[in-house]
Amino acid sequence: MTTLIDPATQAPLPVDAIQRILHITSSSVHIYQIPPMRSTKGHMAADWTADPKAHIFTGRVRIIETSIPPQTPEQLGEKDTVKVDIVLEDPATNDLIAAAPYTTQAVVEATIDSSRFFALRVQDPNSGKKAMLGVGFEERSESFDFGVALQEAQKSLGLIEGVAPLIKSSNKQEAEEKKDYSLKEGETITVNLSGTKFGRRARQDRPLSTDLDSDSQPPLSAFSLPPPPSSAGGGGGLGMPFLPPPPSSGRAAHRRQPSAQELGFDDGPNGMFE
Repeated sequence: MTTLIDPATQAPLPVDAIQRILHITSSSVHIYQIPPMRSTKGHMAADWTADPKAHIFTGRVRIIETSIPPQTPEQLGEKDTVKVDIVLEDPATNDLIAAAPYTTQAVVEATIDSSRFFALRVQDPNSGKKAMLGVGFEERSESFDFGVALQEAQKSLGLIEGVAPLIKSSNKQEAEEKKDYSLKEGETITVNLSGTKFGRRARQDRPLSTDLDSDSQPPLSAFSLPPPPSSAGGGGGLGMPFLPPPPSSGRAAHRRQPSAQELGFDDGPNGMFE
C-alpha cells in the first residue's frame, strides 16, 4: 500500500488519510518572479512578461485536497481535518518546487490585465517564509479550470460566506423538513389573490357598475347621442323636417332679361309687333 505524502511538507500522512486531486494542468505553466505590486488595483502580468529574466521555470500545477480523520481518542466524534494545497512541480521528475497552503482566498490573486495569469503566495514549510510567484497558463481553458477548482476548494474549506453555517445547520433543516404543515380539521387558510393574474381576471369578470368614483371610467350612457329633434312642420308624420330650398344665386337674380329682338320678335316703329 502506497503511503500518502503531505503535498506541502512532504511528510507521510496517516494510513486512513484521503487525498483528492481537484485540478492538474495538462499543458505547461510558466512561473515568474514578480516585483512588488505597484498599483493598489492589483498585479499586472505585463510587468512580469516584459523582462525575460523574470521567468524562473516551466512546470505543472496541482490542487490537492487532503482529508485526515481524527487520530486520537479525544478527537473521536469530530469532523475530519481538511486542507487544500496548491503545488508547483517539475513534470519530468515530480519533484516539488513550491507549495501554497490554500487557507484563504488571498493566497491566489488574479491579475487585472489578463485572465491567464495569477499571483500565488507560496510558503516554505520549514521556515514559514512567504513569497509571491507569478503563474501563467498557456491556454485560457486551463486558467478557467484552475479557477473552478479553487471555487470547489473554497466550498470544502468553508471559505465562501454562508457555506459553513449551512453545514452546521443541516440537522435543523432536517427537523424542519419533518414538520407537518398540513391543515388540521377545522382549520382554514385565506389566500389573497390581489395583484396576481387571478385577481385581475376576477376584477375583469365583474359587471360594470353605474356608481363609479371620479378616478374610474365614466358609464357608457355618457357616450350616447341625443335623439334627433322632432319636426315642427309635420313632415308626413315621419318625424323628419323638410329641408328648405337652396338659396338662389345672387348672380342668377341680377341676370339681364333678353329683349324682344333677342327672342325673335320684330317691334315696329309704333311699338307694335309687326
